[in-house]
Amino acid sequence: MCSPQQCTINGVVLHLKSFLSTDCCDTTDEYNSGAKCENTCKELGLKERDVLQKMAEITKEGFLLKQQLIEEAKKGREEKQGKVTDMQENKKQLDEKVEALRTVKETAEQPEKEAKERHLKAWEEQKAAIRLEKDKAKMAEAFLELDDNADGFVSVSELQSHAELDLDADGTLTETEVQGLMGGAAQVDTSTFESVWTNIKDKYHSEVSREEVTPEKSHEDGEAMLPYDPDTQALIDAAQKARDDFEESEKALREMDNQIRNIEKELSFDFGPDAEFIYLYSQCYELTTSEYIYRLCPFNRVSQKPKYGGSETNLGTWGSWSGPENNKYLVMKYEHGTGCWQGPNRSTTVKLTCGKETVVTSTSEPSRCEYLMEFTTPAVCQEPANMDLSPHGHEEL
Repeated sequence: MCSPQQCTINGVVLHLKSFLSTDCCDTTDEYNSGAKCENTCKELGLKERDVLQKMAEITKEGFLLKQQLIEEAKKGREEKQGKVTDMQENKKQLDEKVEALRTVKETAEQPEKEAKERHLKAWEEQKAAIRLEKDKAKMAEAFLELDDNADGFVSVSELQSHAELDLDADGTLTETEVQGLMGGAAQVDTSTFESVWTNIKDKYHSEVSREEVTPEKSHEDGEAMLPYDPDTQALIDAAQKARDDFEESEKALREMDNQIRNIEKELSFDFGPDAEFIYLYSQCYELTTSEYIYRLCPFNRVSQKPKYGGSETNLGTWGSWSGPENNKYLVMKYEHGTGCWQGPNRSTTVKLTCGKETVVTSTSEPSRCEYLMEFTTPAVCQEPANMDLSPHGHEEL
């Protein structure tokens, strides 16, 4: 029997309306009407049967691929679980090695520290001696400059000529102020000038320095620290090697910890009843439209980027499986993406359908800042039911 919506062939109802725009005709409606109508029901039924057969083939091939994915997932999970077990055992040994090298490092650093401190102390003493010699030389030079009459004494009047030594900054260096600088003495010789020099050296301007102005040096001449002696350098080299060995092993331990965490994170995901979705992990799939490039990275995030340049927009990060109760693995939900202007944070719903290929087939924005993505994958293909669409005898019209 045939109607404008469907035909029944060998007990199988074939829906035509979604495939064909012309009503089928089996001539029964035109009986004795004088109208001529060609019987098209069989032809339309065959076309729909072809469509259904192709769909069945896709489902069958997709299901076979799914079985392969399940087998590979099982093998992969076992390998990863075994790898984690091995790495955790190796980590114990590496932990022990790190602690042993830490002890070696600390043991080597103690004599290094003491040797460097001795070297620094000796250098500070040497610098102090150098500064003292320089100060004595300046003091002797100042004495000669101040002793205007070269009688071997510096008098109050001779010192009073240096106005820069003014104590109260009133512009005048009084005799009383000079006597204070000279410790109450009327004059001093080279043996007693040292106490006067202590009082005036920070303010005293040498005649030579006024006449020959030279650029200031950032460091006093000869104050670069001397190289370490061979014994100290040997201790430094030994400590540095111990540090390098420790840091190298500590880095290896951090890397192993990261690897273990990453594998454990992967194993903690819900990849389906038989882990059939695990092959999507760490993968990304793109769809390019006239304006944008959409990127789906399952179990991670969804993004959108202008086709001709521009910044990427986060359309959501992995949330959960959100399909119906009978099969939650038909829908993925990605949430908390980039916020919309005066609107909610972007989110994306990904609907999964059976297919031989893993590909993003379409994207849309049905509501503001809420995106919909169609994604085909063999992982959702169900075992096809046996359906015999071949004709037996004649078609029942």
